[in-house]
Amino acid sequence: MLTVTAPAKINLTLEVLRKRPDGFHEIRSVIQSISLSDTLHFEASQQVTFKSDMAEWVAEESLVSRAVTLLRQATGCSNGVAIRLEKRIPLMAGLGGDSSDAAAVLRGLNRLWGLNLPLERLLELARQLSSDVSFFLFGGTALAEGRGEIVTPLPPLPHSWLVLALPPVERLPGKTKLLYQSLSANHYTDGQVTHWAAESVKAGQPFPQGLVFNTFENIAFSVFPGLEAARKHFLKLGASHVHLAGSGPALFTLVPDKARAEELYSVLQPQNMSPLLAETLPASDVT
Repeated sequence: MLTVTAPAKINLTLEVLRKRPDGFHEIRSVIQSISLSDTLHFEASQQVTFKSDMAEWVAEESLVSRAVTLLRQATGCSNGVAIRLEKRIPLMAGLGGDSSDAAAVLRGLNRLWGLNLPLERLLELARQLSSDVSFFLFGGTALAEGRGEIVTPLPPLPHSWLVLALPPVERLPGKTKLLYQSLSANHYTDGQVTHWAAESVKAGQPFPQGLVFNTFENIAFSVFPGLEAARKHFLKLGASHVHLAGSGPALFTLVPDKARAEELYSVLQPQNMSPLLAETLPASDVT
């Protein structure tokens, strides 16, 4: 049996520069993988089967099954596999769980089936699945451009703790597309926030709270009823800054030390905010 970890991510910056002729949006983002993770177990099998400990997870609706199909079609491999998914990353929360699981499938099956595909080929396949999958082949800290599929690894961010909150608001299928469609030209930026954030990371500095930026915050608090009230409550309970994770509705705050993170986590627990405690992760070993 082969086991692969699939970490969640947060967008430390997420800027949308413009809408592209192909209908997608040009973005620039500093992305960071975190310790909140799913775990995938792969075992050789005559057939392709999926199993998860999260009842709401449906293989046919996930990128996991698409990644298996794509890899078999691209390589002509007819091997089967039994995949068991221990799901810890909340569904449709803005934390990239489905994309991370898909990257774990590409990495895991590349080894299990002895395909020996180089990183460049895995990245080609990742781009066919979703814009975020490419990042998860690297992990750590990275700059994402284009649709999000052009990934440039950055030096590791100085270790940081974070507290996540999952407010009791509706998880909307297709929410990322909805948020992109809701953007107007005045929500577009020139990418300079991300540029300076990346330069700060390259200089080995702790990520400044003042540079955390997500253009979806301009609209998400209207799209998700109750999310703005949850953000204000998070702040009231002691967070210095609260930010939207990706397309949401998960919220997060960066915390300088473990003791403060654990204290804030404990305060959130009885508040119907489903808090999670995590820390930043270095880059993955893709080989």
